[in-house]
Amino acid sequence: MSQSSPDVQFRFQAIEAATNRQPRKFDLPKDDLGRSLAVSDYFGQFTFGVKEIKSVIPRADFERFLELTNNGQQLEKDIADKIAKAVRNWAMEMGITHFCHWFQPMTGLTAEKHDAFISFNDEGAAIEKFSGAQLIQSEPDASSFPSGGMRTTFEARGYTAWDPSSPMFLVTTTNGRTLCIPSVFVSYTGHALDEKTPLLRSVEALSTQAIALLHQLGDTNVKRVTATLGAEQEYFLIDRAYFNQRPDLVLTGRTLLGARPSKGQELEDHYFGAIPSRVSAFMQEVEFELYRLGVPAKTRHNEVAPAQFELAPIFEEANVSIDHNHLTMEVMKKVAERHNFALLLHEKPFAGINGSGKHNNWAMATDAGENLLEPGATPHQNLRFLVVLTAILKGVLKHNALLRASIASSGNDHRLGANEAPPAIMSVFLGEQLSMILNKIKSGEAIENAERAMIHLGVSKIPVVARDNTDRNRTSPFAFTGNKFEFRAVGSSASCSFPMSCLNAAVAEAMEEMAAALEQRVKGGADREKAALELVRETVIATEAIRFEGNGYGQEWLSEAERRGLAHLRNTPEALAAFQYPSTKALFLKQNVLSEAELQSRHHVNVERYIKKVDIEIDTMRTLVDTYVIPAASLYLRDMAEAVSKVAKITGAEKGPMEGSVKKAAEIFKELFDKRATMESAFQNAGSAGGEEARAKVLAEKVLPAMLNLRDVCDRLENVVGNGYWPLPKYREMLFCY
Repeated sequence: MSQSSPDVQFRFQAIEAATNRQPRKFDLPKDDLGRSLAVSDYFGQFTFGVKEIKSVIPRADFERFLELTNNGQQLEKDIADKIAKAVRNWAMEMGITHFCHWFQPMTGLTAEKHDAFISFNDEGAAIEKFSGAQLIQSEPDASSFPSGGMRTTFEARGYTAWDPSSPMFLVTTTNGRTLCIPSVFVSYTGHALDEKTPLLRSVEALSTQAIALLHQLGDTNVKRVTATLGAEQEYFLIDRAYFNQRPDLVLTGRTLLGARPSKGQELEDHYFGAIPSRVSAFMQEVEFELYRLGVPAKTRHNEVAPAQFELAPIFEEANVSIDHNHLTMEVMKKVAERHNFALLLHEKPFAGINGSGKHNNWAMATDAGENLLEPGATPHQNLRFLVVLTAILKGVLKHNALLRASIASSGNDHRLGANEAPPAIMSVFLGEQLSMILNKIKSGEAIENAERAMIHLGVSKIPVVARDNTDRNRTSPFAFTGNKFEFRAVGSSASCSFPMSCLNAAVAEAMEEMAAALEQRVKGGADREKAALELVRETVIATEAIRFEGNGYGQEWLSEAERRGLAHLRNTPEALAAFQYPSTKALFLKQNVLSEAELQSRHHVNVERYIKKVDIEIDTMRTLVDTYVIPAASLYLRDMAEAVSKVAKITGAEKGPMEGSVKKAAEIFKELFDKRATMESAFQNAGSAGGEEARAKVLAEKVLPAMLNLRDVCDRLENVVGNGYWPLPKYREMLFCY
């Protein structure tokens, strides 16, 4: 090996460090006798929510608090001050010195600005102070967050406002603790600058329209409907020593080059296999931290790809679940560092093996605790189930392009449609039994009497059969799985807020239309349940295009989807155009989820973010090729060329075989410069495309393919350049040696 390639030593040192690491130990809390506490003993100990508020303020004040917050009204000063005082006392007992309003700007991440409790009284003495006004509202600088043109740099004022439906929590760092207050983030003019505000609006819209529909069905006792969510989180873990040696992972979250190893996931031996010791230790510490924060982590296991894993929670109200998913990602990153791991949340960190998603298990529940997607034990309950089911089909069909846009990102583009990720075409999978029932309804069987129809169709048996016979279709982006829908297309690094806002709004609109249609028929003298079943039949027929039970990966599905009129939006720039559809604008305006300005801002922010991320990837690719690949290949070719001559001279052997090997590497090396120039030319042309949307389109259609061609050459070089010359940690090391 040449003495001029010291970077290779760093790679070998990383391998040695990774393979010699031991699982990190941490101490679980114990009782006075030294026994480990049960999870239930410390679950939620770092949270302060509605239950804690109820225990520390007078009953009348608590009831007033619920009334005001449920109606979206501002808290009265005296109640806010009482809650703030209780929070301050709890915080001081927990050793908290600072507080912050924790919010979700349009970055896909969370944000926070810390303020100390310390203040001074009239005598100049230091005191801890926290008022109701400080609890309810804060004023961070809004100019440096994405706004999509709704704010200019000199218009900096923005407000965070407490969301009392999500518990406050404390975060522990090395030298202190901070109280985090889940909040919305709005501009001085009231525009939503965050992801939580439209989510809360969509939840309210869904509740309003679901109640109206249920009342039309005769369920007049329902007062509130909530969207529920359980967000599964897939991720990769690699040793931090490898991560630090890969500029592409550090800067973009994915490997921009890297030859596939001889073994990937072909043997299917990683999925649900024995969890590696270091990873198991990481998982246990993550769960401990999450339990203290009130996050109901339930399942942990190996995922399909090597070095890929999953954490899944118990479902909660959607707003709280999404806050908890953000917390989960943040906790996993921190704990991974303690274990000398790097957590990779990118949708496709490694080519050729499974990417990572965030399967959103979504349903609706009434204030009585009934799941509207749980088939019931009576014909009436199952008629209600079918009405709700077909309303969802109606909403998903009408807004299938918007739902595709809601999960669009540069990272997800690499994942969708490959290695068990759903395709970029929205469709709904219901399973054999439900499809059979809907097909019978479509044909008009037993339509005269609603109750007899439910029994004749076998619907009264749904509770027993659906959970067992509704198979999973991994190629479906939106699949019914017994008592919920699994929106599988959401990317692993994404916030669930906007996809859920879009889904809630689409279903709310469909429910509103079905409630109006049912009301009109009943007013016209029709029997309520017969009219409901007729409406179900009409909706089944009208939504047949969105239902697909087959293989979403098959080439024939592309033609079939086009015939059905479903949107096939191949990449993020194409998908984001759905934000500008008249149907999208009408949906958000009517359901009061986004104003036209707020919707336009999100379109602009997402296009801009796509461009910036691809720009970063291109620049990182340049660095990798110019400062890693070319020097390594040059040294190898120089040394091998010298070696061929010397060996032939010493041994008298023919140069042919050795020389052929060097020539092969030299040919690939020459091709590298050609592909490098092609990528650069495509990138420069994108800069003159004119307008952000045009530039994003060129990046997706011209630049990224050129980048993949350049990668292909680099990966072929990796396979011929001597192992002792290659400076970047290889797939076989990152995925298997940790």
